Amino acid sequence: MSSTESPDTATAAALPVPPAGPGARGATGETVRWVTLPGLTLNVRTPAGSPEEDAADRASAAAREREPALFVHGLGGSSRNWSALMPLLADRVAGEAVDLPGFGESPPPDDGNYSVAAQARTVIRYLDAAGRGPVHLIGNSLGGAAITRVAAARPDLVRSLTLISPALPEIPPQLTALPTVLLAVPVMARLFRRLTREWTPEQRTRDVLTLCYGDPARITPEGFDAAVEEYVRRLELPYFWEAMERTARGVVNAYTLGGQHGLWRQAERVLAPTLLVYGGRDRLVSYRMARRAAAAFRGSRLVTLPEAGHVAMMEYPEAVARAFRELLDSDTTVTDATSGAGTGSAGAPPAAPPVADRS
Repeated sequence: MSSTESPDTATAAALPVPPAGPGARGATGETVRWVTLPGLTLNVRTPAGSPEEDAADRASAAAREREPALFVHGLGGSSRNWSALMPLLADRVAGEAVDLPGFGESPPPDDGNYSVAAQARTVIRYLDAAGRGPVHLIGNSLGGAAITRVAAARPDLVRSLTLISPALPEIPPQLTALPTVLLAVPVMARLFRRLTREWTPEQRTRDVLTLCYGDPARITPEGFDAAVEEYVRRLELPYFWEAMERTARGVVNAYTLGGQHGLWRQAERVLAPTLLVYGGRDRLVSYRMARRAAAAFRGSRLVTLPEAGHVAMMEYPEAVARAFRELLDSDTTVTDATSGAGTGSAGAPPAAPPVADRS
């Protein structure tokens, strides 16, 4: 492979989730703030009100007490991945999106720990410090794996769980996901960096978006430009590759954990009502994992979007928002939203173990 070739499977190893969302640069009304915790500094993004609301509706919504929600992005992503979805839910939940340590605007953690367990602890520490719990937790990919651990270990912090293409163990992984696995191997990461040295930001961004979207035609010119701009900024950060490599290694390690600390066992311990969203064209998390997830998360509701890829909240935010609203409006009866067939089982799960660490 020459240095000017850019197969999308190789690009996945560099940035498996787009760094910014469609139209993220034009997401007017968003506010950001810094939150400092011992050993961590986090960037937190808050959306504007729903664009469909008129002035009277906005005033009414402001007067109502909205339940809090926290959005958590995937490997290589950022809080901007939620810029299309959060405004659609602003009348129902008081949403915030966090940049995990080493991603988006958040600097690396002081201890250099990028494991899935460390990401879960970051979410727990933020929620404890903010005093916002219990919250609706919404996560994509790696973020989905992290908040699964949060829900299992700290049910007191979670009102509901929404997982969009969660990175739960799939062995063997899809071929298109193998480069992300290889990124966890230092020699392969260095090789990839050398082979892609001459790629333009536009090349890199186009391949990442093509890999993650079920239909790349849905990417707006503004969204593409915002993703390129963010990718250029990321590549200039001295810790970019370290964060990517160590986080990928953390995902691989989480996939190999067995026993009570395995992610599938953690899923079985989740008490909160759970919404699962899977894309039929997802090339990173297989669509075939949807049924297994629906069986593992008791009280779960499964929504499948046949045309969506890995980032349904960016590609089909209206459909994801509608499914989330239905979760809020429903009881906890276990439902498969695609077929109407019930899944899962009744009964309380055993007490959850602490969040495990494996760096």
